[in-house]
Amino acid sequence: MSDVKRTNKRAQKAKETRQRILAAALEQFVRDGYGATNLQDVADKAGVAVQTIYFVFGNKRTLLKELVDVTIAGDDEPVATMERPWYTAALAADTAQDMLRAYVAGTTSVLERVAPIGRVLEAAAASDPEVAALWPHDVDPRYVVQQGAAKALAAKPGARAEVSVEEASDLLYGLLSPDLYLLFVRERGWTREHWEQWVGDTLCAQLCSMRGDS
Repeated sequence: MSDVKRTNKRAQKAKETRQRILAAALEQFVRDGYGATNLQDVADKAGVAVQTIYFVFGNKRTLLKELVDVTIAGDDEPVATMERPWYTAALAADTAQDMLRAYVAGTTSVLERVAPIGRVLEAAAASDPEVAALWPHDVDPRYVVQQGAAKALAAKPGARAEVSVEEASDLLYGLLSPDLYLLFVRERGWTREHWEQWVGDTLCAQLCSMRGDS
């Protein structure tokens, strides 16, 4: 076996181990909570030695940070949300209504992944100041993403001219929030399709002019 093949095989094995640890951590954190979960629990679930988790992630806080980042992205590629294909494709739509439909679909996929871990993160940050310090406090990354979408929307044909970018940002931020998603989907039992249709209709009513308006 060549050195290149051996290197590729090791890299693939390391990636698979990392993915198993993250999947196990997600299950344990969601089921038992961040505080009640120890790394041995995660190691047992992932089928690795606990020393492997320390080697790969360092500690439980950085494991949580990595888990949140990967959950939001959907993979472990170092690509920011605003550079993701689903985001750029939605913002490139020809009309405000088309953009919102594509944007809501993409955001809903993110919410499906993020919503369960969101409450774990809130509880962890409330009980551990060092967890809270892992994320910036001077700016809300989720708001920055919604603001970027609102600015793009404002320039599209069919956007309501009387709605400011600030108000549009707030509406996107509020209606496309993990908390509201969980309220309707988990607590009230809505399907993803029902949620996506409703939130899309609601945002279009607020942010798009009626068909035929100038």
